[in-house]
Amino acid sequence: MRFENKVVLITGSSRGIGRATAIEFAKEGAKVIINYSKSKKEAEEVVKEIKNISQQAIAIQADVSNEKEVQSMFQKAKKEFGTINILVNNAGLVYDKPFFERNAEEWHKILGVNLISIFLCSKYASIEMKKQNAGKIINITSTNGLDTFSTSTPDYDAAKAGAIILTRNLAKELAPWNIQVNSIAPGWINTDMNKDLPKEVIKEETDQIHMKRFGEPNEIARVVLFLASDDASFITGTTIKVDGGSG
Repeated sequence: MRFENKVVLITGSSRGIGRATAIEFAKEGAKVIINYSKSKKEAEEVVKEIKNISQQAIAIQADVSNEKEVQSMFQKAKKEFGTINILVNNAGLVYDKPFFERNAEEWHKILGVNLISIFLCSKYASIEMKKQNAGKIINITSTNGLDTFSTSTPDYDAAKAGAIILTRNLAKELAPWNIQVNSIAPGWINTDMNKDLPKEVIKEETDQIHMKRFGEPNEIARVVLFLASDDASFITGTTIKVDGGSG
């Protein structure tokens, strides 16, 4: 198994891409830390599923945009498993709302969850990774930060673009300690975040995808595991677009 005895922390992993990623890591032998903000029941269900495949897992509640809570989360993780080998910054939040109806409080919230959380979690994870002169950080961004956007989500788009630039900054900053930092930019994925989209929007967006379908969470998870594995030993500071083809 590729990740036997490795410890991985995944933010926002009680559902969607984070959940799928947690399960895939567990299947490959990793000890998994499930982070959640509010959905304790869902997080515990993921932990139970991982334990059912004979791997270790715990759930830790933390608002990843809050530095004190992030610091506490990593202290708990270290106490339980001793270290952190892999960090997946997956937590995300989006509001669809007309531009002139938005306010600064909403912007702060979106930037906090989608961008500042990456800085905070990477900071505290890399403190441990530096001690072992090795580590992997994978940030889940979005094609909205690359070459697509929506006028109803300018804060989300700006945060995801910032996350891609931050990935490059972190890759250079942490390279002396052999810590690799990369990001994945998913396109449309069948997650809870997208489950209530109007049928006409789904059709319009699907028509623009070369593969004529939305992706599945485990299709992103498998790319995460690739970047976290030794197969990606000479990749850092890059963003992999996973969107079924577009443009």
